[in-house]
Amino acid sequence: MNHIATVLLAAALVVVFALLTAAAAGTLARLDGATYPAALMRAATTFAAVLTLAAAITGALSQYLH
Repeated sequence: MNHIATVLLAAALVVVFALLTAAAAGTLARLDGATYPAALMRAATTFAAVLTLAAAITGALSQYLH
């Protein structure tokens, strides 16, 4: 498999996982009684946190794989 294709597939999987996690966080916030804007903000925060965590893990692993 091509290296670029592998990187793009991994990036797509991270984004899909971040979207699913954000949707779950927004749904749980809404079920907890939060307003729609508050639930949306919680979902957006979760999405950003998952992407940040994935970038940090990628950066840490790239030092050990070279």
